[in-house]
Amino acid sequence: MFKGEHFDRSVILLCVRWYLSYNLSLRNLEEMMAERGISVDHAAVHRWVVRYSSELLERFNRRKRAVTGKWHIDENYIKVRGRWMSLYRAIDSNGDTVEFWFSERRNLTAAKRFLCKALKRHGQPERIAIDGSQTNREAILSCDAESRLRNRSRRELMPIRVRQSQHLNKCIEQDHRAIQRRVRPMLGFKSMDSARVILGGIEMIHMMRKGQAKYACGQQLSLAEQFEQLAA
Repeated sequence: MFKGEHFDRSVILLCVRWYLSYNLSLRNLEEMMAERGISVDHAAVHRWVVRYSSELLERFNRRKRAVTGKWHIDENYIKVRGRWMSLYRAIDSNGDTVEFWFSERRNLTAAKRFLCKALKRHGQPERIAIDGSQTNREAILSCDAESRLRNRSRRELMPIRVRQSQHLNKCIEQDHRAIQRRVRPMLGFKSMDSARVILGGIEMIHMMRKGQAKYACGQQLSLAEQFEQLAA
């Protein structure tokens, strides 16, 4: 995973974990490493974050435990190059993250792509709660119909129940705050590609803190210990 790097894996993992987990700038990390006698340029830290966040998230998803069949879906807003873009997110009835999708636009196509990704990875839920968004409702009904048409198992899939209520979706609005707290000090992203990768890493940290990895179930593993498990 770290082949060809000039720095030890422990330094790389530490910088990536700290940047994704805490309200630190790249230059903060450069200074913190210098205090430890390690000369690392802030541009190198950014390169590590972009390079390794995706791979760590992929490894995490292979070890992620199952979610429940009751989901809550909502959008969060992230600024890229001065423009607000949409981060679609879903959590289950336990508050665990189901899926997320970062999109340049907020429309039916984006909502369907997000839902298709969630359905493909986690299967069909029995219920989805949303706010008053008619676009999200249409996306659910459309993806649900397509999923049942493609169903080749002998078990008939029941239609997804859609519940629209601002009150029911307060839990996911609260969950957004963990992502917003880390993104806000960044003052916006410079490109869609880096935003997508870094947001994926931030979401991974959020799932780790919830104990969503199979290897973390029933254990009090720190973020550092979970990172070591993924990178091993």
